[in-house]
Amino acid sequence: MRVNIGCGQTPTLGWRNFDNSLSLRLAKIPFAADFLKKIGWIEQAQYEFIRFASVNNIEYGDATKGLHIKSSSVEVLYSSHMIEHLDRNGAARFLKEAFRLLQPGGLMRLTIPDIKKQVTQYNINDDADRFMELTHLCSYRPISFSQRLQLLIVGPRNHQWMYDGKSLVRLLQNFGFINAEILPAGKTNIKDYWPLDLHERESESVYVEAVKPNV
Repeated sequence: MRVNIGCGQTPTLGWRNFDNSLSLRLAKIPFAADFLKKIGWIEQAQYEFIRFASVNNIEYGDATKGLHIKSSSVEVLYSSHMIEHLDRNGAARFLKEAFRLLQPGGLMRLTIPDIKKQVTQYNINDDADRFMELTHLCSYRPISFSQRLQLLIVGPRNHQWMYDGKSLVRLLQNFGFINAEILPAGKTNIKDYWPLDLHERESESVYVEAVKPNV
């Protein structure tokens, strides 16, 4: 079994794809998206994601709380631009769950926004405002009812922590993974990786893979 956790609008064909957005639950309720859009409680982007999820077999699941998947049954686990949305405790729970799910020798590939690239751009452009925008570490307080409802449905979109390749490798090692390494875009240790996108969000990302030990 191969799983994509936090897939959003980029599920991997032929894999089990999970996301923890409430939009996934709304996708199971007939006419819910149409009704909420009609009364102005969700925006077009959320409406389109609900419709997208309903036809692409994306499953609701929160990996920080545990997925309904048998232990040691996953060959490959992929997650792109998800772990940075978790605080440190949430990231720890996710990695423990990933370790549980993977079979011995199973491989995890994480794609994350690279704070090193963002710092490099800041040093070149000398634009602190742009740097803060790129980190997505700040969030806007919802004021109107529709904004609060949108936050409930979509969840907070800001980042809770940032990594570079080195810090993510160290984190994975701390949770028992071995052979953790930074890889360039387009490279992977996953056998028969297609249709996984090995260049996902390449301009802003770093790619790290690690293995669950056999013993």
